[in-house]
Parts: sequence; C-alpha cells; structure tokens
Amino acid sequence: VQLQASGGGLVQAGGSLRLSCAASGRTFSRYSMSWFRQAPGKEREFVAAITWSGGSTLYADPVKGRFTISRDNAKNTLYLQMNSLKPEDTAVYYCAAGTYAVDAGAYAYWGQGTLVTVSS
Repeated sequence: VQLQASGGGLVQAGGSLRLSCAASGRTFSRYSMSWFRQAPGKEREFVAAITWSGGSTLYADPVKGRFTISRDNAKNTLYLQMNSLKPEDTAVYYCAAGTYAVDAGAYAYWGQGTLVTVSS
C-alpha cells in the first residue's frame, strides 16, 4: 500500500488543522493505521493509532483530548483532526499502515510526511 500525507501548514497556537493520508490499493481496510511525528532534532514519536475497522483508537498522552484519529475505508483515507495546537506540536507528521501498536516497528508502510508548524 502506498500512502500520501497532506494537510500540513502554518497555524497559530490554539488553532486547528486536519491532516489526511490517502492510500492507494485495495488493501487499505486490512491495516491498522497510525500517525507519528518527528520534531527537529528529536526522534520519531507515536501520536495516534486506529484499528482496521475504526473501532479502537490509541493516543499519546500529549495529544489526548486535542487530536482525533479517524478513517474512511470507502475513501481509502486516514485523518488526524488536530485542535488546540501548541508550538510543541510542530513536527513532520507521518502516516503509517501496519499492526495496531505504538511502536514504529509495527508499521511496514509509511507516507512521506507533511510539515505542521505552530507559531506562538
């Protein structure tokens, strides 16, 4: 499966953005999906994950209550709604497909990343 992330940009603190991840191929609905992010000078970190059906979700503590992961299997698309953004959310955001987990190693397929910059 090939993944294409989009929707990043520059936003002021307190604002919102919605990221999208379009998947090619017919196997999108077989995979759990996730979002990771990597800030400058830092390692890639888990943000959120969702099962193939959308029935279960996981969130990293720093984004709980502010971010919402969702998917539309009919459209082969994954979403990340980000509200109440903070400067520390600034990072390149990556979508990934694989096994439902917080470990990056559980995901075999990765998108190219989309940059989110939150100004203070």
